[in-house]
Amino acid sequence: MADIPNGGQVEVKGSGAKPYILKNTGGVYSCSCPAWRNQSEPIERRTCKHLRKVRGDDAENARLGAAASRAAASAPNSPTNRVATSKRASSASSDGKAPPVLLAHSWENDTDLTGWWMSEKLDGVRAYWDGTRFLSRQGNPFYAPDWFTEQLPDYPLDGELFGGRKKFQRTVSIVRRQDQSDDWKELAFVIFDAPSLDAPFEDRIAHVQQFVDDVAPSYAEWLPHEPCQGVQHLRSELARVEGLGGEGLMLRQPGSRYEVGRSYTLLKVKSFHDDEARVIGHQPGAGRHKGRLGALEVELRNGTRFSVGTGLSDAERGNPPPLGSIITFRYQELSNDGVPRFPSYVGVRIDAEPWEPQAQRKRS
Repeated sequence: MADIPNGGQVEVKGSGAKPYILKNTGGVYSCSCPAWRNQSEPIERRTCKHLRKVRGDDAENARLGAAASRAAASAPNSPTNRVATSKRASSASSDGKAPPVLLAHSWENDTDLTGWWMSEKLDGVRAYWDGTRFLSRQGNPFYAPDWFTEQLPDYPLDGELFGGRKKFQRTVSIVRRQDQSDDWKELAFVIFDAPSLDAPFEDRIAHVQQFVDDVAPSYAEWLPHEPCQGVQHLRSELARVEGLGGEGLMLRQPGSRYEVGRSYTLLKVKSFHDDEARVIGHQPGAGRHKGRLGALEVELRNGTRFSVGTGLSDAERGNPPPLGSIITFRYQELSNDGVPRFPSYVGVRIDAEPWEPQAQRKRS
């Protein structure tokens, strides 16, 4: 059957006067119908009867892997007894259990960071290698090609799938695909820890460096660290990294062990704040943006609503993030009402846990 080309869209007549719009954005398919928008699955794992009508059940099942049966069950008039044609996609599907990763707190100028291990905060996608596959923070698999992972070890590694500074959205579009595309050649797995090694951080990062030096994997590298010499050194390094388009810095406490969850042994330092919001609407553009997106209407987890109209490329305005997707944005500060000031769009998150709109939570 005919497919939707990357970046393209097709119209399918529904029960109403307006047709439904089906899109393919970097291998992620979406539909404007309520059945697709109201599913609780991450956007890259949703389907509906309209996508199945255009692409066919076999193509949709192969795309979704083992999740196809669950998604198909929520799509009216679609069969649920087919199996995925991709054995790898089926075997690599996540059981939904989040990996045991270490998470950072923000530095609030209340800790002397002299002697801490300092590295660049990469603007990529966090990836936990469990010895056989990559998992997101939420436990969803990333479908990396065999040639990308063939030299990785059979023990866990913590790192980032990184496509370069200022390329977060491009990295996301590659990582979220399920067709094991050659686009993965644009990425590297940058390793910054070995979670299973019960040793101080210095020994763990030395182990990572030794592995990379000995094996020389084609698509993996270790993340360099240097001792922080004090606040002045921290500020100058932060300015240098941000001047190059980097996101900020990470600081590791000397001698610290790998912990699960948020820990004050790992701190992030940035000039701007960032947060996540759920897309709840699309505001039409005006002027040169007439006929495409003007701004995203979004909602924070606490129900605060506002608009994000800067940071979007022309391509993203023409094919904006679907309703229900989770985006990352940067801002300078919060107003007295808790609204982010000067929010700027960064990209769609694929490793964030979705949440219900505030109105639905109140009703329940």
